[in-house]
Amino acid sequence: MRFKITGILLLSAVVLTSSAAAQTTPAPSAITRTVIAATKLPTVTDVPLYFRAVGVTLAPGEKSSVAAANGILYQISGSTEVSVGGEAKVLSAGEGLFIAGGKTAALKAGSDRPSTFLHFFLSPAADLDRPETAPAAVRELYRTVAAIPDLKPGGYDLNLTRVTFPAHMPSNPPHHRSGAALYYIISGTGANTVDGKTEAKGPGSLIYEPFGLVHQWGNPGDEPLTFLAFNINPDGVGAVLPGAPAKIQ
Repeated sequence: MRFKITGILLLSAVVLTSSAAAQTTPAPSAITRTVIAATKLPTVTDVPLYFRAVGVTLAPGEKSSVAAANGILYQISGSTEVSVGGEAKVLSAGEGLFIAGGKTAALKAGSDRPSTFLHFFLSPAADLDRPETAPAAVRELYRTVAAIPDLKPGGYDLNLTRVTFPAHMPSNPPHHRSGAALYYIISGTGANTVDGKTEAKGPGSLIYEPFGLVHQWGNPGDEPLTFLAFNINPDGVGAVLPGAPAKIQ
């Protein structure tokens, strides 16, 4: 009887261990993606283009404006009323809006608390230093040192997507961008692997992924990893492609 009981206990332990392992290894389908704002651009090759990201804070009820390159605004906290061409939209935390280059957007913070938001730009060099006007407090977070490489003639998709990896998500297969992307980590800590080297990327980190950069992302932590991807990719081509780009003969 003792051997029978022991065998049952051992079998139960194996089943529980296997069940726990299965629960801590999410499937790729567990990754969630939410498009915050998107548009189509007829061309991205007229002039060299750069990525830039700034953080902006407006005091309650404070007003500002911005007239720069194509970009997407993402509300972090509070609210902002954005008026462009006579149309107004109030952004709450987690919402975003595309603002076309050459348009002037009037911004007004909600009256109850400060407004904090991110503004991602796809910008020619001439517009890189045209963020929100005073009295807005503007802090530059990132800009590419050189123009985005390998952009091709034809239309492109421009979007801002919020992505969440569940806890204990293994690194995805090696892949590259068909265009380019700028990541901003909102919460959690991701594992970013490039050239066989893995680095932890926590909240507030910005990561630039130009065309041809083969990389991987995973989430070994106990909390979900959530980040924003400010992305451009050729119209009709996936934003992410497997492996390394094919070499041109």
